[in-house]
Amino acid sequence: MASLSKAGAALAALREDLAGDVITPEDPGYDEARAVFNAMIDRRPAVIAQCANEADVGRSVRFARDLDLKIAVRGGGHSVAGMALNDGGLVVDLRRMHEVTVHPGAAAVRVEGGATMSHMDRATEPHHLATTGGRASTTGVGGFVLGGGSGWLERKFGLAIDNLLGVDLVTADGSTVHASAEENPELFWALHGGGGNFGVATALTLRLHELPEFAMAMLLYRPESGPEVARVFREIMETGPVEAAGGVLYMTGPPEEFVPEHLVGTLLCGALVTYAGSQEDLRKTVQPLLALPHEVEMVTAIPYADLQCMIDDPPGMRNYWSAEYLTGAPDELLDVFCARADTMPVPTGTQHVLFPLGGAVADGPREYPVPYRDSPWAVHPFGIWEDPADDERCMRWVRDVRADVRPWSTGAVYLNFIGDEGEDRVEAGLGAENTRRLAAVKTQYDPDNVFRFNHNIAPA
Repeated sequence: MASLSKAGAALAALREDLAGDVITPEDPGYDEARAVFNAMIDRRPAVIAQCANEADVGRSVRFARDLDLKIAVRGGGHSVAGMALNDGGLVVDLRRMHEVTVHPGAAAVRVEGGATMSHMDRATEPHHLATTGGRASTTGVGGFVLGGGSGWLERKFGLAIDNLLGVDLVTADGSTVHASAEENPELFWALHGGGGNFGVATALTLRLHELPEFAMAMLLYRPESGPEVARVFREIMETGPVEAAGGVLYMTGPPEEFVPEHLVGTLLCGALVTYAGSQEDLRKTVQPLLALPHEVEMVTAIPYADLQCMIDDPPGMRNYWSAEYLTGAPDELLDVFCARADTMPVPTGTQHVLFPLGGAVADGPREYPVPYRDSPWAVHPFGIWEDPADDERCMRWVRDVRADVRPWSTGAVYLNFIGDEGEDRVEAGLGAENTRRLAAVKTQYDPDNVFRFNHNIAPA
């Protein structure tokens, strides 16, 4: 760390130079500026640079390097491990950089690095265009895409990285670089799953697809019906159209208008089917689920951007998630999955999810560092609760789910679904051979591991 006099002068210069704002612990709004969606994360950075443009990002990186400050990068702030923050370092906060520019004729969209899914989806929807986004509107586009990008549209349009056309990046020395298939192709390859290891993504360009209609079905059942619901859902996803996605999930009955009062606060089994097409075609697809005795039925056309907002994580909650990607979903796996719901923390916001991949995910480009592409199913224990006294039981339940399904695990994982689970899990999310290749790219663009608040790839 530099001397106090040097640090003070450098901070004053940064405040003067930035088009955006600089916030330190003494400033009003500091606690608000450092809050992230996971209430378990309580970190106190020394400086938060709320950047307004790419030049601000480069200036902030150079400031931190000069003072030997750790650097974290905040887009949506949705990392369950709180990777958008650090203690005593600099946060490059991109949230002011959320402009979205749609190019309908080119079927492409340019998204600034601080934009969320809602920014992107609301901009593309008037053109009846979309690309694969996260499963919540508050997710940051940058971290989501660079981490691989799994969402409701992936069976139809592929992973988000399959639709990545270019990235503008500020590197560890504060300079700017563009990566695409033609320009810096090895860096471009690394950005297809390698996350924020190589720099700060100030803008991403993504391919768009026509999406004139969208629909969803949400059916709620008594929990004892779960094994039968899961089997019917499996059949629909394995034999039905790739337009259909969604998941089987156990949840606490929410206090919503569509849930009967006597079911609020109780364990329920749900079948969510999203559909990249018409309500009529969706209803035909989910007919076998409708034929099962159920407590709640909602089948409706809905704008895709509205669906994205329906399951946003409520702010201020405590979060702990993980995932296992599976070789298949045989009856025994379904029974084990459903049985674990009996110990799920209820009533909380926790969800116990089994969802399909396949379709365009499995058919996508083979060369990128996403080893879970061939997994047809995944289990995603999604712990959400409010009371710190529940930390241990909720986190233990998530770990128990992983242990239950390990006999069917491929060993691969989608890194955006997990927190800090160690180096082995990072390699599981990238592939051993890919990790070595990524380390060489890391060495070229970030030899000092400046960008290490992420699923980190150490320089070679």
